[in-house]
Amino acid sequence: MTSLAERLSQLRQQISSTASSCDRDPSEITLLAVSKTRPVEDIQAAVAAGQTAFGENYLQDALPKIAALQDLDLEWHFIGRIQSNKTRDIAGHFSWVHALEKLKHARRLDSQRPPGLPPLNACIQLNLTGEASKGGISAEELPALLENIHDLPHLKVRGLMTMPPASADERLQHQVFGRLRELLEEMNRQGHGLDTLSMGMSGDMRAAICEGATMVRIGTAIFGPRDSK
Repeated sequence: MTSLAERLSQLRQQISSTASSCDRDPSEITLLAVSKTRPVEDIQAAVAAGQTAFGENYLQDALPKIAALQDLDLEWHFIGRIQSNKTRDIAGHFSWVHALEKLKHARRLDSQRPPGLPPLNACIQLNLTGEASKGGISAEELPALLENIHDLPHLKVRGLMTMPPASADERLQHQVFGRLRELLEEMNRQGHGLDTLSMGMSGDMRAAICEGATMVRIGTAIFGPRDSK
């Protein structure tokens, strides 16, 4: 049975080889280990294998783990849907938030960021295929949202995030990820200084890396299948 450390090593090799095949520098790509629903022991095993950035979807599941591992130098990313009644805990316990889509949430996160902490890094989520089951704003809404949150002192928009439809069609994956990259480039021409493309998961990581992903969010390939219970 393959150990977590071995899976993590294999994944890093896959990221490196994929980046090289697309004429990219592997060091440009951050591996975010999606640890939602996983126990503290799994995270500790990943840390022992050199992983330091972890993504959590569920606040009630994440906070006890963050508290239990507070003595370790870890970077926590909130990658789930943001709700107004949870912004204070997100602002207080995470370094990144990946699914920002509403101005009111941006303002709450900014005002609730504790003094002494650096600005909360944020990615705006785009829904580029119009799927009702997914969050995110349209491409047309992006410029106005960026303008409205540009000057919030305790929130720093670093980039964009998206999830393509669940499909093995690599052409579709490339289309969606390529469109996100084009949007980031377009926003940067307008002076926004974005540097992060959060895109790519276990099933579509290759296409994401080839289209410019700087952060891939991987769970199953590291931790194995989740217990259906």
